[in-house]
Amino acid sequence: MSDFALSSVLPGSAAALPAATAKSQDPAKIRDAAQQFEALLIGQILRSARESGSNWFSDGDDPSGEVATDYAEQQFATVMAQKGGLGLAGTIAKGLEPKLGR
Repeated sequence: MSDFALSSVLPGSAAALPAATAKSQDPAKIRDAAQQFEALLIGQILRSARESGSNWFSDGDDPSGEVATDYAEQQFATVMAQKGGLGLAGTIAKGLEPKLGR
């Protein structure tokens, strides 16, 4: 048997975090990444709803209208995620933040 300790490879253990990785564990960066993920998810939901045939903004015949709608959906999704959105960003960030005091 080797002296390999399981705690040295578990996420969140100090031994498993090199200096560069420890810097990426900044709570603000984690929160930002979680918000970006939530915005991406909300954007996909909006796009899926639009493509299902609702045509709420354009009839699909105007390419520039489609581009404008895509951009509007992305911006709306970003703002929603920043303002709380579906609540996923907070949950994800809480799960990814390093455990203090361990």
